[in-house]
Amino acid sequence: MTTAALFIILFACMFMGMPIAVALGLSSVATILMFSNDSLASISLKLFEATSEHYTLLAIPFFILSSAFLSTGGVAKRLINFAVDSVGHIRGGLAMASVLACMLFAAVSGSSPATVAAIGTIVIAGMVRSGYPESFAAGVIANAGTLGILIPPSIVMLVYAAATEVSASRMFMAGFIPGLMMGGILMIAIYIAARIMKLPAEPFPGVAKLGKSFMIALGGLMLIIIVLGSIYGGIASPTEAAAVAAVYAYLVSVLGYRDIGPMKGVAWRNEGEAIASAVVRNLLQMLWAMPKSIRHPEVRKVILDASKVSLMLLFIIANAMLFAHVLTTERIPHQIAETIVHWGLPAWGFLIVVNILLLIAGNFMEPSAILLIMAPILFPIAMKLGIDPIHLGIIMVVNMEIGMLTPPVGLNLFVTAGITGKNMIWVIKACLPWLSLLLMFLILITYVPQISLFLPEYIDQLKGY
Repeated sequence: MTTAALFIILFACMFMGMPIAVALGLSSVATILMFSNDSLASISLKLFEATSEHYTLLAIPFFILSSAFLSTGGVAKRLINFAVDSVGHIRGGLAMASVLACMLFAAVSGSSPATVAAIGTIVIAGMVRSGYPESFAAGVIANAGTLGILIPPSIVMLVYAAATEVSASRMFMAGFIPGLMMGGILMIAIYIAARIMKLPAEPFPGVAKLGKSFMIALGGLMLIIIVLGSIYGGIASPTEAAAVAAVYAYLVSVLGYRDIGPMKGVAWRNEGEAIASAVVRNLLQMLWAMPKSIRHPEVRKVILDASKVSLMLLFIIANAMLFAHVLTTERIPHQIAETIVHWGLPAWGFLIVVNILLLIAGNFMEPSAILLIMAPILFPIAMKLGIDPIHLGIIMVVNMEIGMLTPPVGLNLFVTAGITGKNMIWVIKACLPWLSLLLMFLILITYVPQISLFLPEYIDQLKGY
């Protein structure tokens, strides 16, 4: 009775158009008040515990702030220039460079919509000017942008780690090879399509220009090394690495590239100025600008926008964890697990059910909410069937990638529609051919677990675990 009431109230609230966070919280509170002996004080306590006891969740605001600085600054533009110089000379190379740029930006932002917005705003128009069909360009970017939640650091992976209490570091390790593989699959598909469609290739810029663009983009690329290197090397936890990433992104955007803040547009070196005097002058400028930059309107707007996104996401997480608390208290996941085990459903059959459930849920809910609702239900079943929790996490993340591209709430569809100025039907049609690659990749990830588990197991062996 309690289970039925919980889900009936949840779906009723959702069909009435309530935000998912409010629907989760309201259905949980209503169920507790009507069918449980818990008091209202316990609800308040659980909401507080949801965001204060999970140390991993502290990384989310830091990664969001880091992404906000990098998206506002010119990091994306510099990564795109480096990607174009690297692979643009191959047929279809501009589209392949867009995928490479998405992979690089994903590794410094952790957000799929931010990746689409930052890269797509620049490259879609550039591809159209170079002779690519606009639908081709939009489809490539919308799909490549989903790598933002697969290539670490990923906010969605942090949410899964908090919901299931698995290691966030191991989740990041597990997502690295699948992320590279999916990017490679997209590039191969682009090359084949480019040969068939006779799409153009950019001239090779030369080794000197490639080296120059690499050095210019190094400020952004270093963040990948700092974050992933510190996590994989066991130097820092994901939360500590996220805090360092936020500070580094601020320094790169405001004092390094100088795209925002009080030093915006100030050149690093004047024409004819000696290197030594330029270094001294820039050090003095940075010392002068650092305290002023915090109060600068552009910097304050970035911090405010990141705070709004963080609060929204943490509000969803808190309510979803309250919902998960009700599920656990009523032993709903354990009852479902016992039922499925009693049916004798094999692990491969259970994974089919998992994918179908998540693909359906991805049409209607935001990825973090889906993980926080479904993970407490699916996790105990997976454990009883001998499925590795890290492997299950990567399967769920890839399903969330597909959910970013399926209507009516696919976030990447809305971002792409905003960039191109086209309607949703046009964007959906543009994404469909590439979406089939993601579905095939999902099957591969589901039934070849070593793709996800090889790197974390290898690093564990190196550390002597």
